[in-house]
Amino acid sequence: MTDQTSRTLTPPERPPVGEAASEKKPKRRAWVWIAILLVFGLVFWWVISSSKQVTGAPTGRGGFGGPVTATSATAKKGDIGVYLTAIGTVTPVYTDSIVSEVTGLVTAVHYREGQLVRKGDALVDIDVRPYQATLVQAEGALERDTHMLEQAQMDLERYQAALARNAIAKQQVDDQQKLVEQLRGTVKNDQGMVDYDKVQVAFCHIDSPITGRVGLRLVDPGNVVTATGGTTLAVVTQLEPITVVFTISEDNLQQVLGQMHKNKNQALEVQALDRAQSKMVAKGKLLTTDNLIDTTTGTVKLRAMFDNKDNGLFPNQFVNTRLLVNTLHDVTLVDASAVQHNGTQAFVWVIQDGAAQERNITTGVTDNGLTQVTGLNAGEVVADSSFEKLQNGAKVNVVQQVPGLRTSTQGGQGQPGQGQTPGQQGQGQQGQPQQGSSQGAATEKKSQ
Repeated sequence: MTDQTSRTLTPPERPPVGEAASEKKPKRRAWVWIAILLVFGLVFWWVISSSKQVTGAPTGRGGFGGPVTATSATAKKGDIGVYLTAIGTVTPVYTDSIVSEVTGLVTAVHYREGQLVRKGDALVDIDVRPYQATLVQAEGALERDTHMLEQAQMDLERYQAALARNAIAKQQVDDQQKLVEQLRGTVKNDQGMVDYDKVQVAFCHIDSPITGRVGLRLVDPGNVVTATGGTTLAVVTQLEPITVVFTISEDNLQQVLGQMHKNKNQALEVQALDRAQSKMVAKGKLLTTDNLIDTTTGTVKLRAMFDNKDNGLFPNQFVNTRLLVNTLHDVTLVDASAVQHNGTQAFVWVIQDGAAQERNITTGVTDNGLTQVTGLNAGEVVADSSFEKLQNGAKVNVVQQVPGLRTSTQGGQGQPGQGQTPGQQGQGQQGQPQQGSSQGAATEKKSQ
């Protein structure tokens, strides 16, 4: 009985607790990793499927099968200018820094600061009394020596008459002749002193040598100026006409010289634009080129002349210049905003029968919101917006351009009835921002 009871009460052997836990941990970790991989797999599958749907179906209205709404531009034949752009400096034809030629006290300043003066207008007066006194002395010496010369000449005539009668010696006549010559030299010297003193008196009254604008007042009445001090009394700058000096690359020099020789009777047109290149300040003509090339920069200076009747150009002002070197006639033109780029390849979306078709083109000159293109015919309609929604064969609903939405494009189109070429209207650089936006749209299309 004791043996049976002991066998019944003895519990079965169990594995240690640590060993059971160690067997369960690998199983739990395996299930956790399996769940994580399943989650990542589902997320990856969802991303791939979503991207395929976005790429395969048009966005916006096109995604629901409707037409793409876009504005349009029409290619046309016209003229466009070929311009060279550069930064220039407004340079007056004459700039006079007036200094005193005599030493003295400033008695009057006749000009006002910023006044427009004419040639010969009084500017500054210097005390003239010392120089007038010196002039009187010189005139007195001249008068005295003149009378002495006349007396010597009378004596010479008497001596010559006496010599003819053998009444005096010939030596006495010769001496009198030389005395007359000496007095003639003295009179001439006195006359020079009188003329010099008259110039000194004239220097005391300073007039404007040119017509122009006088600057800020530099001296006041009561100041003493000296002839050798270098003190500037006034600065007068000519405003009408005025010039602009700008530089071009030596690579473009032959093109400019060729047009100058070809059109000797008609100077090349130069436009001066403001700093933002949004407004034409003045229009002038190319005057000349420099006689040598700057070897340090590889550029050559050019000077253009402007009438400047409205004083729109100010001396030493920085302006943007556009030199018209050629005009292309009867070429195909399209709005620059309609031209897209896929890398180096330019293309447009041609709208035919209400559907869009991508067409590669070659671009040329761009000016005033218009671009010269080849590969496109005049009269063909191209899309001018909604580029990110367009695909080959996509239906397009063309809407009318909203007035003022693209001022650079609408304002840049030439008016054939006015007899102006598109390249000669507007300010030339307005198409740059539009080209930048076109490239951005093309990049988005390429990434899709």
